[in-house]
Amino acid sequence: MKSIKIASAAVAFALALTACGGSGSGDKGSGGFTAPDVPMAKSLGEGEGSVSILAWPGYAEDGSTDKAYDWVTPFEKTTGCEANVKYFGTSDEAVQLMKTGQYDVVSASGDASLRLIAGGDVAPVNTALTPNYADVWPFLKDRPWNSVNKQMYGIPHGYGANLLMYRTDIVNPAPDSWSAVFDDASKYAGKVTSYDSPIYIADAALYLMKTKPELGIKDPYALDEKQLKASVDLLKAQRQNVGEYWSDYLKQIQSFTTGDSVIGTSWQVIVNTAQGEKVKVDAVLPKEGATGWSDTWMISSKAAHPNCAYKWMDYIISPKANDAVAEYFGEAPSNAKACDIATEGFCDSYHAGDEAYAKQIHYWTTPIKQCLDGRTNVQCTDYARWTQAWTEIKG
Repeated sequence: MKSIKIASAAVAFALALTACGGSGSGDKGSGGFTAPDVPMAKSLGEGEGSVSILAWPGYAEDGSTDKAYDWVTPFEKTTGCEANVKYFGTSDEAVQLMKTGQYDVVSASGDASLRLIAGGDVAPVNTALTPNYADVWPFLKDRPWNSVNKQMYGIPHGYGANLLMYRTDIVNPAPDSWSAVFDDASKYAGKVTSYDSPIYIADAALYLMKTKPELGIKDPYALDEKQLKASVDLLKAQRQNVGEYWSDYLKQIQSFTTGDSVIGTSWQVIVNTAQGEKVKVDAVLPKEGATGWSDTWMISSKAAHPNCAYKWMDYIISPKANDAVAEYFGEAPSNAKACDIATEGFCDSYHAGDEAYAKQIHYWTTPIKQCLDGRTNVQCTDYARWTQAWTEIKG
């Protein structure tokens, strides 16, 4: 496990996920979503000599942050494509930047990917042109956040679950359900911590999906107004017991270290880092399952350097590069062969390739008005509505 160096990437990632949504692990389509007619590359030619990359911090390290972490330079030497990297801080920012047509590829989280597809800002991806795609875990392919009607719009990069972290010396017995931060949150009044983003509404929806089937929630990101209200009401009740809404990786570790927070949503990288600093914490994927993320490399529909862009997408999920990113950032790699060269115990720690574990994760995808669960007799709430609701929840 890398030390706090991972934090530099994870902090920015934490701050960035303010527009994310997801789809249940069993979803097979895009819930009636229709993609614009954008042409897909049929073949590749010579590299254009450069590629413009829009990335989350930590996804395209060139040694400038730390000389020990550089997987961009080997790409440049191998392909002859000079990488011009720009980092973004939020998914909203990434979407707006991609609309300019100035960037060839982007590392999109599930909240951004459907917006990019719907806007015609990204093109379908010809996976036959990226040989390393063959080694990507099958359960990351053809999913609602990276494909439309079984057509891939990107190359899976890395993934992870939102876990329930708790102080082992204070929270007793060890929790196994999200009820610990919802129905039973008063036991830890003022010391519950929740993720600071409208997408956290999906965590409440997931809990209600499992505990109140009469609401008819089939996908925590496909909520009609009645289902959204139930989720919002649950979060408003939780609000009375929340001491801190977190979006800063380091601050969450500090909060658990001091005991200001004793239970709440977190990530495996945070758990590992906190434990490495001797903080008495552990985490569990609750019995109801969890939300999570699966990021995707997507190519611009206006890419000025499509050949180098494809070379980048193939390279960044090659075993060595994919492992380097995953270990630096703190997530499970998408390429199965990355685990063959990873630091001992790393892939086990992040449950990489564990399909049974992955099936319990409801990955972020943008909530849209066309219900992602397939319903056609009702209109679902979109991300703009979720943002409004989140403001109401926090007061």
